[in-house]
Amino acid sequence: MNLLCVRAALASAVFVSASVSHSATDLEELNKKLDEYEQRIESLEQEQAETRQRGAVSSEYSRRKTTNNLFNPAISVILDGFYASYKNNPEDYRIPGFALGGEAELAPEGFSLGHSEIVFSNNIDDKFYGQFTLAIAEHDNELEIELEEAFFETLALGAGFTIRGGRFYSALGYLNQIHEHAWDFKDAPLVYRALFGNQYFDDGLRLSVILPTPLFLEFGAEALSGRKYPAGGEQDGVGSWVAYANIGGDFGVSHSWQAGMSYWSADKIEREYGGHIHDGAAEVPLFAGDSKTIGLNAVYKWAPDGNYRARNVKLQFEYFNREDEGGLTLLNSDPLEASTLDGKQDGWYAQATWKFASNWRTGIRYDMLDSENTGSDLDVLDEAGLLSNGHTPKRASVMAEWVPSEYSRIRLQYNRDDSYQVSDDQVYLQYTFSIGSHGAHAF
Repeated sequence: MNLLCVRAALASAVFVSASVSHSATDLEELNKKLDEYEQRIESLEQEQAETRQRGAVSSEYSRRKTTNNLFNPAISVILDGFYASYKNNPEDYRIPGFALGGEAELAPEGFSLGHSEIVFSNNIDDKFYGQFTLAIAEHDNELEIELEEAFFETLALGAGFTIRGGRFYSALGYLNQIHEHAWDFKDAPLVYRALFGNQYFDDGLRLSVILPTPLFLEFGAEALSGRKYPAGGEQDGVGSWVAYANIGGDFGVSHSWQAGMSYWSADKIEREYGGHIHDGAAEVPLFAGDSKTIGLNAVYKWAPDGNYRARNVKLQFEYFNREDEGGLTLLNSDPLEASTLDGKQDGWYAQATWKFASNWRTGIRYDMLDSENTGSDLDVLDEAGLLSNGHTPKRASVMAEWVPSEYSRIRLQYNRDDSYQVSDDQVYLQYTFSIGSHGAHAF
């Protein structure tokens, strides 16, 4: 209530009382009461002024705090480590019909630092979002720090369009866009290991659009440098292209699905595979030519009443087919060995995970590969590991994990790996911890 109104009301009451009463004593008592009321009013006005001042200071502090948070990046750290045990020597690992490159080798045996990350991300302003990711891993007993992601993304283009630019994971396939710490298994599917060296990222631009339809419908295209495996070489301008489409939706409150296809193309590349020791020197297979890859994927999720925290089931499938046309050279061979290459390689995996309790999850996975590579000199292709010699690489995996919260996970995994002719028993015990804020991953 306005204190000025209170003052006026009291004064009116006093004068009315004074006009009714004819006693001097009554008038004196009324005057005393009026003085007391005025003192109380002044005290209340003082308290009100102090309250306003405190509120103004608090409001200014809150405003500054909010503004500062807007411009300070969110920082998160992913701690990943594991213990690995193999029946065979991991250095003997190979996949007949597929010359491996990138980071396709097996993880080291024993205790090791896994794929840890430091992520800086935030909205730059109301138009752009930015993310910067450093990956920390151990290779050949050496600690390596790699710039994994450094991209911007538009927030307000309108009409469902988004542009991403910089270094990022390609939308080639479903799993490729998901960070390694968020995979359902410790290692990549065989087809990712064989074709992409585990995971494919590059520098470039992506344009995508989500159409305003009843179903989720997304189309996108990427123009990339073409300098990263499975492309390679010194490229001027755009060295590789990706086009993709995804469709998905829900039926009922407990079921959701998504299906997609993607296409990758690179011309005049120089893809360098991992070398092997021969006569004291490392002979490194180098493919020079054109390459294209087609991918299909499908994902289904079930959660009772849409509550994924209690229980859920996830089914996942991907298929890739790659064709290479060009020449193959064994670098460091003396005399220099070379052959034409007409390569055809494909593979798929299917997996299922089941969260049967709030803190427990289990899963199974099966992988299979196939290849039909031909050329002018089969001995050169055999030296490069591009002949299958009648072997069909395959692998079966099972895992169980304890998930106390969304920030921590302990996983035990077993692989029966028949990637090459000698079967291997592989066991992993892995921990993954997330410190700080971390954005949600895609469907």
